[in-house]
Amino acid sequence: MAIQLSDHFTYRKLLRFTFPSVIMLIFTSVYVVVDGFFVSNFVGKTPFTAVNFIMPFLMILGSLGFMFGTGGGALIAVTMGQGKMERANRLFSLIVYTSIVCGAVVAVLGLVLLRPIAAALGAQGQLLEDSIVYGRILLLAVPAYILQYEFQCLFATAEKPAVGLYVTVAAGAANMILDALFVAVFHWGLEGAALATAVSQCVGGVIPLFYFAFPNKSSLRLGKTEFD
Repeated sequence: MAIQLSDHFTYRKLLRFTFPSVIMLIFTSVYVVVDGFFVSNFVGKTPFTAVNFIMPFLMILGSLGFMFGTGGGALIAVTMGQGKMERANRLFSLIVYTSIVCGAVVAVLGLVLLRPIAAALGAQGQLLEDSIVYGRILLLAVPAYILQYEFQCLFATAEKPAVGLYVTVAAGAANMILDALFVAVFHWGLEGAALATAVSQCVGGVIPLFYFAFPNKSSLRLGKTEFD
């Protein structure tokens, strides 16, 4: 039986409802692990260091999605609890659209400031260049990365945490498969590892957009909105 936000939650029901979200976070965190495995084994130690060096900066940018997802999800859930479903969908749409715009702005700023930030953090020589190569490719996918984190929260608000889990597992699987293909088979090096992660982030961020843009079995759907 599906669990709804309006249900009375026992500990058992709470664990059942939140378990998919926990697994989502675990799969999202495997990006740097998978990239690190293939880069360290097939590219070299300096590129491997670059992956671990620049990834925290990229994750900070992606965490904007948690801000939109947790804060927006709470606002949407309260509105749904008041029985104002039309307004809830307008708020949901506004939050998603705003996060896309913010993601694009952050991506542009990140591309401009990546080198001075990496240098300020202590990267020099080849480590600096490798960090920039890896970071620039992933910055192009930052809007999708933000959406991925955001939808991990909003799928629970839409009372479909299991669907969010399926999307996140698909994104994690895509990262693993593409890393093996691009780095181990095609020998595209650090760029291949970054491209694999960027594509997988697009899987995790763009598929939910299509899910909510069309009629679905959840409580929410993207549509017209107004700035609030």
